[in-house]
Amino acid sequence: MSHESRTALRVCPLCEATCGLTLTIEGTTVTGARGDRDDVFSQGFICPKGASFGGLDADPDRLRAPLVRTDGVLREATWREAFDLIAERIPALVEEHGKQAVGVFLGNPNVHTVAGALYPPLLLSALGTRNVFTASTLDQMPKHVSSGLLFGDAQAIPVPDLDRTAHLLLIGANPLESNGSLCTAPDFPGKLKALRKRGGTLTVIDPRRTRTARLADRHAAIRPGTDALLLAALTQVLLDEKLADPGALTGHLDGYDELAEAIADFTPEAVSGACDLEPDTIRAIARELAAAPAAAVYGRIGSCTVEHGTLASWLVDVLNILTGNLDRPGGALFPLSATGRAPRAAAPGKGFALGRWRSRVSGHPEAKGELPVAALAEEIETPGEGRIRALIVIAGNPVLSAPDGDRLDRAITDGVDFMVSVDPYLNETARHADVVLPPPPPSQSAHFDFAFNSLAVRNQVRYSRPAVPLEEDRMAESEILARLILAVGGMHGAPPEAVDDLAVSTALAKAGAPESLAAGLTGTTGAERRLDLMLRLGPYGLTLDQLLAHPHGIDLGPLEPRVPEVLRTRSGRIELFPAPIAADLPRLRASLGARPEGLVLVGRRHLRSNNSWMHNVAALRGGSNVCTLQIHPADAARIGLAEGDTARITAAGGEVEAPAEITDSVRTGVVSLPHGWGHSRPGTRMAVAGSEPGVNVNQLLDGTLLDPLSGTSVLNAVPVSVTPRR
Repeated sequence: MSHESRTALRVCPLCEATCGLTLTIEGTTVTGARGDRDDVFSQGFICPKGASFGGLDADPDRLRAPLVRTDGVLREATWREAFDLIAERIPALVEEHGKQAVGVFLGNPNVHTVAGALYPPLLLSALGTRNVFTASTLDQMPKHVSSGLLFGDAQAIPVPDLDRTAHLLLIGANPLESNGSLCTAPDFPGKLKALRKRGGTLTVIDPRRTRTARLADRHAAIRPGTDALLLAALTQVLLDEKLADPGALTGHLDGYDELAEAIADFTPEAVSGACDLEPDTIRAIARELAAAPAAAVYGRIGSCTVEHGTLASWLVDVLNILTGNLDRPGGALFPLSATGRAPRAAAPGKGFALGRWRSRVSGHPEAKGELPVAALAEEIETPGEGRIRALIVIAGNPVLSAPDGDRLDRAITDGVDFMVSVDPYLNETARHADVVLPPPPPSQSAHFDFAFNSLAVRNQVRYSRPAVPLEEDRMAESEILARLILAVGGMHGAPPEAVDDLAVSTALAKAGAPESLAAGLTGTTGAERRLDLMLRLGPYGLTLDQLLAHPHGIDLGPLEPRVPEVLRTRSGRIELFPAPIAADLPRLRASLGARPEGLVLVGRRHLRSNNSWMHNVAALRGGSNVCTLQIHPADAARIGLAEGDTARITAAGGEVEAPAEITDSVRTGVVSLPHGWGHSRPGTRMAVAGSEPGVNVNQLLDGTLLDPLSGTSVLNAVPVSVTPRR
């Protein structure tokens, strides 16, 4: 039977670029995806991930019905069976062992869905547990912490004004492969080329000659893990040579003199040996940055997931501040999302605190309400009051993404009494669950970028309703999570709308808005009503109906200065040299002059992938999206490796084997394995991923290496040994 072809607009949920798509649909099947040329933000740009939307959407390995474990075997079940079992088991475990007996892990895909943004905070509130773990401590938590300390708000992350800057300094970032991260920018490659075309300068600091580095005017191949030392030296040059000029920010700064004194000994000569960069190169980079009419420094995962990740993230913004480029056009500015807080009069805030509580076993301090993912296994394994006995994993795969997945795998098997996984796949983590709740495919889901609009390089807002009706046997992700909240919170059987009604009432009370406003909210679902309320209470006073009337989005204009209104510090000022940073600086100072011997490992991103959750799409496999060990020819010759040989890589957490890819795109002393692979465990249902499983780079980590301020695992600059497999 033939179906008439139609098109539908959709914002792509597959990476942070949030490009507009035009889907071609036959019946209920997405048969094609192209860029939406009329999209106010992406203007037709699309990458291979977006083009593969239909393949991911129709993946035959996506679960269609809940799974419930019976006699040790997962079987298909009804939604009622699944939620009945959750309501029976988790409240009982909490009653017997206390609230801390439940652990929650939230994975990266949560920030790509409406439900993943709106419902997990309510789940955590219902549970009352402090055992909260997310992908943030495997990625961007250092930036949240540094922003919290500098500006008083962990969500106040400035982004580079890519369209107006004259000089962009990238450190530990490869946006031509990642499409940008903590910087939402469709067609990042085009924006970098436009920068060059208008006479601007691109400087890239990276131990690999990435696709991004090949575009650069200057590529400095730094020794991995020394990003904070280099940034400190750049800061020292600005201060020592009187090149610093905060401009309009001068009256909003605290700690300037203390910073200058603390950073004085981080000279280019002092850091040169550790960074493996010439002092003259370091000085030139600092002077070029200071001389630019408008400039932005942008650091990402390569500078976050290292031993001094928070210090590096802090110094990125210190450089933006000292050059007068923070909060000015062409520099780094704070986006204003349509669902963000409405601007308020500048005033002191509550500030940001670290370590309000600590993990039970190793005493890791919390950061932004989270504990390090690296601590999850020990919190399950270690006997005593507060041991995690129940685990809820939403859109995550920590067995692959966290350090020492073998240990976590064993811990879940031996120590978790009951586990719930909300996931469309039976992956390496979900295979352990007692209940698996599968959300529908993206075409059957609404889309709004709550997180990424607050990180966008241009203020705009777009909303996509489901392109395809929800199938009868499916349940919307928002309803799944609402029913999960009711099941664990003692309200099992109540209508899921009760969760949204409570959220609306709470939001109205917090905003001081009349309860009567709730009656005027539009939308066909509870999630839409909540979105409508957030838009109405937001800085632009928009409504859901207005978004629906503009299917290609509403352009809200370029980023604008927002200091001091954005500040939430207790002083009401930018706290340039906060106490936790000052206390951690001696640890960085101790690394001056260090030059570690042997090889160090770094990760890498693939344009045709996103962490561990897109390896089951056949159209995205192959090409550069392969799991190989990249190694420099000189190192390969010294070790005795030839192209394609199997290399054995050993580190503190274990060893893995991968084919050698000999390339001068990595500098000497550095090897690279991609993140998110290792799909070889039994009991999964991911046929494409399992056919070319690759190896789990995180198995090389034992979980002991952390950035102490943020609890982020050290995933880069890890010492390894490499030998040929004999």
